[in-house]
Amino acid sequence: MTEDSAVAETRRVRVVLVDDHRMFRTGVQAEIGETARTGVEVVGEAADVDQAVTVITATRPEVVLLDVHLPGGGGVEVLRRCAPLMGAGENPVRFLALSVSDAAEDVIGVIRGGARGYVTKTITGTDLVDSVFRVQDGDAVFSPRLAGFVLDAFASTDAPPVDEDLDRLTQREREVLRLIARGYAYKEIAKQLFISVKTVESHVSAVLRKLQLSNRHELTRWATARRLV
Repeated sequence: MTEDSAVAETRRVRVVLVDDHRMFRTGVQAEIGETARTGVEVVGEAADVDQAVTVITATRPEVVLLDVHLPGGGGVEVLRRCAPLMGAGENPVRFLALSVSDAAEDVIGVIRGGARGYVTKTITGTDLVDSVFRVQDGDAVFSPRLAGFVLDAFASTDAPPVDEDLDRLTQREREVLRLIARGYAYKEIAKQLFISVKTVESHVSAVLRKLQLSNRHELTRWATARRLV
């Protein structure tokens, strides 16, 4: 028996994958979901917030690999709706954010929401398996440079704990805000986020209304002042 096989026999973790890109979920499943080798059993998948809450509630996995940007409100909304499961008895559901984003506000947002860690999609399969088991054990796990964001955010006594204006926006609205501020046209944003131009327009209208701004130029200044660009 190999060492890997021995480890796999004694350690098991049930995982749900939450990501809106099917090919990425398939890739992660192929990389870490070979249970006999890794000890990881993928018991469910979801592509948006509603699906995620349904699957997580039904399967009660030990660990959820959670993308930050999801249709329906983003990873933060999943965390909010699954909060009762995080402290549920002896077998809490723990969340590890797995995202392409390394933006400070994304990292801090999901950690404030209750995630136990945050790793980027550049992580290797071996390191991801290790991170999953560490989160199952209750450890906090971060990609190297991301830990600094969290330490700075929670150690600072001068800054307010949250930006109340930014906190009004959903994750998708924040994505659209950032791209607008970077000068992207509506069609470019729609293509990048895999949504329609009409949906982009709706998000922009919602952002302007929530932030009490009049146009995209004011929006750009607002985002630049908060270093979101």
